[in-house]
Amino acid sequence: MTTDPADEPVEEPVPNLPVRPPVPPMLAKPVKAMPKQDGTLFYEPKWDGFRCIVFRDGDEVYLGSRNERPFTRYFPELVEAVRAELPDKCVVDGEIVLPVGSHLDFDALQQRIHPAASRVKMLSERTPAQFFAFDLLALGDESLMEAPFSERRARLEGIFPERGGSIRLTPVTTSQEQADEWFETFEGAGLDGIIVKPGDQPYIPDKRTMFKVKHERTADVVVCGYREHKSGPIVGSLLLGLYGNDGRLHHVGVAASFPMARRAELVEEVKPYLTELSEHPWGHWAEQAAAHIGQPAAGPATGGQRVPGAISRWSAKKDLSFIPLRPELVIEVAYDQMEGDRFRHTAHFRRWRTDRTPESCTYEQLERPVSYNLDDILAR
Repeated sequence: MTTDPADEPVEEPVPNLPVRPPVPPMLAKPVKAMPKQDGTLFYEPKWDGFRCIVFRDGDEVYLGSRNERPFTRYFPELVEAVRAELPDKCVVDGEIVLPVGSHLDFDALQQRIHPAASRVKMLSERTPAQFFAFDLLALGDESLMEAPFSERRARLEGIFPERGGSIRLTPVTTSQEQADEWFETFEGAGLDGIIVKPGDQPYIPDKRTMFKVKHERTADVVVCGYREHKSGPIVGSLLLGLYGNDGRLHHVGVAASFPMARRAELVEEVKPYLTELSEHPWGHWAEQAAAHIGQPAAGPATGGQRVPGAISRWSAKKDLSFIPLRPELVIEVAYDQMEGDRFRHTAHFRRWRTDRTPESCTYEQLERPVSYNLDDILAR
C-alpha cells in the first residue's frame, strides 16, 4: 500500500552541530523580470528537484526536506556520498536532482519516494540521485547563518576543491547578462529558471528574501471537468486537456487559484456542459482508480492516454474524483514549463477562447525548449 510521507516515522536529528534540524529553508519570491545587478546580486540556475538541507556530523547524516520530513531513508546513495564527499561536520543547503543522460528527470525523482525499503534500495542503484549544493549554513563548530551570502558562497566553494561526484557545486555568476543567457539556454536541460540572491543577506529560514525568475508561456486548452473546492460545491480546479497525435484527449494539468467569488461563478458558467462520466473521454479512469485503491501508485497513463485519476504518490488519501464536463469549452492558460506531456505546475486561467474549437487545442502549439547538456552547465 502506498503511504503518504507524512505517515513515515520521523528520524532523529543529528546532534552536536551548531545548526540542527529541522531548519525550514530560505525561500524565493517570484518576479516577472530579471532583477538588475546593483553590485550585490548573485545569479544561480534554479534546479528542478527536491529542496534539501544536508546535516552531517561524522557518520551521522540527516537529509531534511522543505516540509521538515526527512528524505534520509529514500536516498541511501546520497547518505554515502555525503560521508565521502563533504566535510566531517557541516550543514549544506541544496537540491536533490536526478540526472538522466544530459537532462534532469523530475518524474523519475518522484518515484524515489516509496515506502518499501527493498524498492528504495533498488531505485537507489538503478536511478541514483545527486545533490547540488548552493549554500553553507555551518562548517565545523561555526554557524554561518548570520554571515552574508557572499561569504557563505566563498566558504562553500572552499569545500569543493575538486570536481564532485554525487555532491556537486551549483554554478553562480554576478553578471546579469550571463544570467539572461542562462535563463534562455538552460531550460532544455530541465532547469526551470534563475534564482537571484542578495550577497549581503544572512540566511533567513522560511522567508522569501531571494528572487526567482521563471518562464511563462500561454496555451489554449480544453476544459474537461472540475474538482470541487474543499470548502463546498464550488470549483476548486479546472481539469485541462490537449489532443495528441493519436487523436485522444490527454489530461495536461489543472488551473486553480481563483478568488472565492469566481469559483462560485464558474460553477454556473460550466453547468450547461455537465455530462455523465460514462460518456466522457476519461470515463474509463474511474474503473482504473477503483482497481488501484490500496495498491501501489501506478503511472497516470492508461493505454498511452494521460488521465486525471491516478493515485497520488504524495497524498494517497486525496480524493482525485472529478465532475465531468463535455469537452467543448476552451480557455487560455499561462504555464511555466512542461514535465513530459503535462504542465509541471498549476496553470493560471487567462481568458475564455470562444473563437477556438476543442480539436484545435493540440500539443503542437506548445513551445519546446532547445535541448541543453547538463554537464555543460556544471562545467561553468
